[in-house]
This record gives sequence, structure tokens and C-alpha cells, in this order.
Amino acid sequence: MRSLPQPNNFPLTGGPTLRWGVLAPGGIARDWVGALHTHTDQRVAAVASRSLDKAQAFAAEFGIEHAHGSYEELVGDPGVEAVYVAAPHSEHRRLALLAIAAGKHVLVEKPIALNSAEAREIVAAARAAGVFAMEAMWSRFLPQTTVVAQLLAAGELGDVLTVTADFGARFPFDPASRAFDPALGGGALLDIGVYPAWFAHFVLGAPDAVTATGTLASTGVDAQAAVILDYPSGAQAAITTSLLVATPLAATISGTLARVEFPGPFMGPGSFSVTSGADRLEWADTTGFEWGEGLCYQAAAIAQYVADGLTESPWHSLDDTLEIMTVLDSARTQLGAL
Repeated sequence: MRSLPQPNNFPLTGGPTLRWGVLAPGGIARDWVGALHTHTDQRVAAVASRSLDKAQAFAAEFGIEHAHGSYEELVGDPGVEAVYVAAPHSEHRRLALLAIAAGKHVLVEKPIALNSAEAREIVAAARAAGVFAMEAMWSRFLPQTTVVAQLLAAGELGDVLTVTADFGARFPFDPASRAFDPALGGGALLDIGVYPAWFAHFVLGAPDAVTATGTLASTGVDAQAAVILDYPSGAQAAITTSLLVATPLAATISGTLARVEFPGPFMGPGSFSVTSGADRLEWADTTGFEWGEGLCYQAAAIAQYVADGLTESPWHSLDDTLEIMTVLDSARTQLGAL
């Protein structure tokens, strides 16, 4: 391998656009809207919160034309073409179904739902309505990921036999917080473990066996987990996640011909290397984007998909989401997590 392929992510400007509506103007919505308005041609036309004052303050901060005091008002807004669901995990199913029933395209924050059963409801509703729907796995649309995807597709790594990925972050314990409250979909696996689970799936697809161990918080959610995934090819993935400690956010893909190493963060704008014998190639993101700024790539991709008449992403399909949710379900069940 003499050189690495060029990224083939969707251009952030100059392509099709959508008029977006945002349900639940919290922290992730702030990062998402800021990235869109700063780096893309996409525009947020409306925002909704259960508190009109909160929606109005968010709209004023980002120059959004319409603020609604209910989610129902936003999905009924004729000026909104696509809806971004940025609410806590426990609300994803309800709000996604609300948007779909109104005929809106929908992007649902990860994880798409609390479990596979809820995810299947969303998928079935979107497919029946013929609207575009996707889980907001933004990492798949980063330039670095598109380079790795091309390496995998071309067989440049040989037979991939081992994948590792970790995501641990220290969350101060608060039983009523989103991270630790089971009623809000708390726990490491759903909140941040979904990234390593996605990475393993991105490289190897769906496993045929899941083995998990870990510890629970006093609230009953999983506080830390280590998961081994086994594949029909003989490959294995080892993924770890934690709410108790910060980890490097590193990932590796090891094949019989070459190895890819992300020093971290593998799920956000960064760098990686490809090593083959004594040869080593480096790739680094040259945009200068930091963490949440990378959220904008998925929106540009969705606008192009919708313009092309697609209702799912070929890069992160609804079937991909369901397979990842099945892994998370199995791991959480083995841990006895609420």
C-alpha cells in the first residue's frame, strides 16, 4: 500500500439542503445546530421544547425562525422537512414515531431507542410511511471513517481477525441524572458503549455470539462493561465502556496484511495510522474540527440521500442499527442491567 485513499464523505456545502426541526433543545442539540449552521448549508427552521421559553431562547441563540412550545406543533409545521430527535433515550421511540406519523424524515440520536423492540417499531413505521429514517451515528460519516471503509472494501487489510474499541468517560454519580437513571435509559452501554459496538459492526458486521461481563451502579444500570463478540469468520471484537473512568477512546483493526490504529478518539475527528510490516502510513483530519463539529457530516449526507429518493442510508442502514441494538440488548441482559 503506497498511499491512502481520499475521503469520500458528502460535501458540507453546495449540495441539497433540508429545512430541519429540532425536538428537545439540550446539550447535544446545541452542538448539532452549531455545527450545521457553522459548517454547512443546512438550516434549522424550527425548534420545540415542552417549555416555550426554552425553545424561544434556543431559537434566539441560533437564529432559528420558529419556536414551538410542544413537539406536536413542530412536527405539524409545514416549513419543516426533517426532524432531529435530541431528547433523552427514553423519549426516542415516542418522538420518532410522532415525527414519522407526521410524514417527516427523521434523524434520531443514538441509541435509536432503549432496546431492539422499540427500535423495530421505529423501523417498521418509517418503512411503512416511506420517509427517510436513520440513527444519528455521526462517526460513520466522518472523513476518516470513509477512508477506512475504502481500505476494508478493497481488502487492503487482508482478513480482519481482531477489532478493539473503547469508550470510557467519568460521570459524577447522580442517581437522577441521564447517565445513571434507568427510567431515562441510563448506563454505559446505551449512552457511550454504542460507539464501540457500532465500530465493531462497521468492520465485521453482526456477530453470532456475544459474551459480556461488567459491574452495575447502585441504580441498577450498567456502570462498566467488557464485551467479546465472535463472528462466523473466526474474527473477534473486544469492546469496553465505562461511566467510572476516562479511557483513551482508542480503536484498532488488525488484519492479516495490515493494521489500523486510532489513538483516540476513534469516533470523532482525529487521526489514524495503517501499518503493514515495516511500512506505516498516517492519516490526519485537516479540517481542524473538534469533537462535536463533526456532527454536521451526517446532515449533509441525509440531504443528499433524500434528494436521491433514498429512505435509508447505505452507510448506516436501519438493519445495521437493529443488529447493533441486538448486541447491546444481549450485553445488558447478561449484566442484569435495568
